Amino acid sequence: MKVSEYIKSSIDKLPKGYVFTYSNFVADVNKKEAIIKALNRLAATGKIVKLSKGKFYKPEESPFGTLEPEQKQIVKDLLEKDGKLIGYITGLGIYNQLKLTTQVSYVMQIGRNETRPALKRGMYSITFIKQKNTITKENIPLLQLLDAIRFIKKIPDTSIETLCKRLKALLEELDTKRINTMVRLSMKYPPATRALLGALLEILKANINLNSLKESLNPITAYRLGISENILPTTINWNIK
Repeated sequence: MKVSEYIKSSIDKLPKGYVFTYSNFVADVNKKEAIIKALNRLAATGKIVKLSKGKFYKPEESPFGTLEPEQKQIVKDLLEKDGKLIGYITGLGIYNQLKLTTQVSYVMQIGRNETRPALKRGMYSITFIKQKNTITKENIPLLQLLDAIRFIKKIPDTSIETLCKRLKALLEELDTKRINTMVRLSMKYPPATRALLGALLEILKANINLNSLKESLNPITAYRLGISENILPTTINWNIK
């Protein structure tokens, strides 16, 4: 079978929206240049769509045109390497899913232990933030919540009061074990994040010892987050202004 025929046949078996590169076929066809040429020809005919340099996907059509792949497909190589998690999606897309904002963004943010320069893929601009904690499947939802607390002043299309109410509701859904894990993870976040987490947990009267959070903070430092006692009564205990 010719390389072009093999590539076309292989792509026919892929699900729509699946993102791939020439490396998906190298193991079976050890002809890199021939594979790249075949993929570019298929892209020219519309059989596949070029997402970015060397990256393609099998398109899915809708009445409104060609659908973009799911976000995880677009950045999967930035989230996992050799079967190990190296990143997670965060930022406005996640805040929208958590009902912290109604705004949808074409800027996708990724948390990683090792960051890299921003890049563009399809309609998305992809930026990176430093995550100092080990990234695991279990702690990603907690890291996403901590990111929302950290960047609370940058979440658009909402108010601080609404955000605090929603964050309290999200924290209430966590059991004691996960809250304890979240407190531990917060130790590698900025002090203002730890202070706000402490204030939110204290108002919940969660069955948890907050001493470690308090002791991690400088007692004379004030955290100017624009959150008054009227919005969150416990802010006075955490030097939040």
